[in-house]
Amino acid sequence: MDGLLAFINSLPGAFGQGFAWGIMAIGVYITYRILDIADLTVDGSLATGGAVCAVCITMGWNPWLALLMAVVAGLLAGLITGLLHTACGIPAILAGILTQLALYSINLRIMAIGSESTTKATLALSVDKQNLILSSRYVRELGLNNPLIVLVIAVIVVIAVLYWFFGREIGCSLRATGANVNMARAQGINTNFSKVLALVISNGLVALSGALLAQYQGSATVDMGRGAIVIGLAAVIIGEVLFSKVFLNFALKLLSAVIGAIIYYIVITLVLRLGLEATDLKLLTAVVVAIFLAIPHIKNQYFGKRGGKHHA
Repeated sequence: MDGLLAFINSLPGAFGQGFAWGIMAIGVYITYRILDIADLTVDGSLATGGAVCAVCITMGWNPWLALLMAVVAGLLAGLITGLLHTACGIPAILAGILTQLALYSINLRIMAIGSESTTKATLALSVDKQNLILSSRYVRELGLNNPLIVLVIAVIVVIAVLYWFFGREIGCSLRATGANVNMARAQGINTNFSKVLALVISNGLVALSGALLAQYQGSATVDMGRGAIVIGLAAVIIGEVLFSKVFLNFALKLLSAVIGAIIYYIVITLVLRLGLEATDLKLLTAVVVAIFLAIPHIKNQYFGKRGGKHHA
């Protein structure tokens, strides 16, 4: 009973993490499902967003302006990956790895801005000392300072803007590039520009997620984005497996990625409460992703055979 109460008490925190990482999952959805690229830049750009936001806030900047600067940094990270892929002819997955590798050193430098050291791996934020937009300290309070309010609004705004954008001609060109690059090129679409744009938008969203996470958890670390691509894929895949038959609208598909992130963190919280060591979380994430990746294949294979026999 005590364990159940502790789990229920930790649910608001799981929802907070889920919403914040859900924005990152939307960014992963854009490259993975729309562009058909597993962009590994996100492991670095999430930490870049957190680092830029944290250093701006510690220097006395307005937290909303710090959030904007974090997004700009993410956009630039995506631009680098996009140019490496399109202008230099480097495969997308390798371009993402190269950018991610470079961002590790860059993030160390960013977090050392304003200090005597040349590099810094952690930068702390405190709601008592700095003006933050949200903080996990108030996640269980019934008031306007509850971070869930900001996170829900952020998710709604992101989905609404993307729904509008992908309904425009440029957004449709991007989706056409992901669906069939040769056909899109035959229709006069600049597919290289579309690829770069998708990577830019995706990493801008990932950096936004990192900036919100840094404020939410009270710190930015150089390793905060490690494994982000796997978590993002887990959220996207969980959302698709559970809601693909119901969420047919594009906006709802984006929402399913957010819900997938929330479910992922609820599962993580439950498993930790059952006694799993925190050091085993990466293993758990890999298992969860593998299971949900296999479910559609197993379902189609099993029911496909049954359907074929029944038809015969």
